[in-house]
Amino acid sequence: MAENSENQGDMTVREAGEKGVEALREKHGPDAMSEIGRRGGEARKEELGPEGYSELGHKGGQRVKELIEEGKKAEGENR
Repeated sequence: MAENSENQGDMTVREAGEKGVEALREKHGPDAMSEIGRRGGEARKEELGPEGYSELGHKGGQRVKELIEEGKKAEGENR
């Protein structure tokens, strides 16, 4: 196994992904990132079909609703 630098062992997968996205954004610009997202959404829609894609959207909406409620609750607790 190759030796890691001191900071590499501490980076999470999420942090590595965010770093990679930022590098792409700097190299190609925000318009390219929008295009990548659009293409990914189209591919996912084709993979899931209209009903599956719709269900995925509903799940996302439910999660947003949960996060908003959690934020309101936390805000009330901090007052």
